[in-house]
Amino acid sequence: MSDSDRAIAEQVHAVIAADAPQLTPRLWYGMPAYALDGKIVCHFQPAAKFTTRYATLGFSDRARFDSGPMWETSLAIAEPTAETEARIGELLRRALAEAPLT
Repeated sequence: MSDSDRAIAEQVHAVIAADAPQLTPRLWYGMPAYALDGKIVCHFQPAAKFTTRYATLGFSDRARFDSGPMWETSLAIAEPTAETEARIGELLRRALAEAPLT
């Protein structure tokens, strides 16, 4: 990973380890991902992997963010900041509170 992608990935990992220790880290299509009961809840997509200008934190359908007929499933992360750390924690709490257990 590039230095900027690595810094963001490390922040994502630290937040998940602290706020969602029930998630198991694993690789998913070569990207860092986190699973609950063997099913992916979220994953980190480095910018360099697809030559994009920003990294993303994506959520699977296991994270039920359903809100009307349309909702976000991934968010761009341009740099690791206290604000991004807080937002990641908030998203994890929502994802896990609403994720189905089966």
